[in-house]
Amino acid sequence: MGILESCRGLIFVFSVFLLALLVGGESITQQKIKENCTYTITVQTTCTKGADTSNHVSLRFGDTKSNDILVRHLNSKKIRRLDPLDPVVLNDIPTKPFQACVVDEFEVKGQCLESAVCYLYLKLVGDDDWRPGFIHVKALEKPHLSSEYFYFRRYLPRHVWHGSDVCDSEVTPFGIKHKRKVFAEKSTHSKVLLVP
Repeated sequence: MGILESCRGLIFVFSVFLLALLVGGESITQQKIKENCTYTITVQTTCTKGADTSNHVSLRFGDTKSNDILVRHLNSKKIRRLDPLDPVVLNDIPTKPFQACVVDEFEVKGQCLESAVCYLYLKLVGDDDWRPGFIHVKALEKPHLSSEYFYFRRYLPRHVWHGSDVCDSEVTPFGIKHKRKVFAEKSTHSKVLLVP
């Protein structure tokens, strides 16, 4: 009886130890998923007459694993205005973003991506038009996750996601084929337009 009870005790202690290891491993994985990174988003508005906007602008970007970072109100994240010809800070005084011939810099925090930013979409909500030139996303803690430049150079349609995805592209005899992204989880009424 004594040996049987001590075996049961050992099995119980071993089971508790294994359970603690499993729970600890899950919490480390959850911490890794919840890790946040800081991103600097550089947005240039073209010099075309009427290119500026006071509309509400949303932005989303992500990586090949579909880790999606959504910024619902990019206008409120502005930190500075840059010189369009030389990326030096012109001022740190809060000014209205998205003015013609101006480069604005925004800072957002979000989950850390697993690979470089390879898609970026904008959504314009309001009454006036906006014609962005380029957008660049720089990951401050992990520079290798930064994006290439996304070029727009056209007026954005309103109330629909519009952007570019180079994550899952395939070269075919008829041109470059992109897989279509659908953002249904976070935004049920959103549409997506891809830039060819």
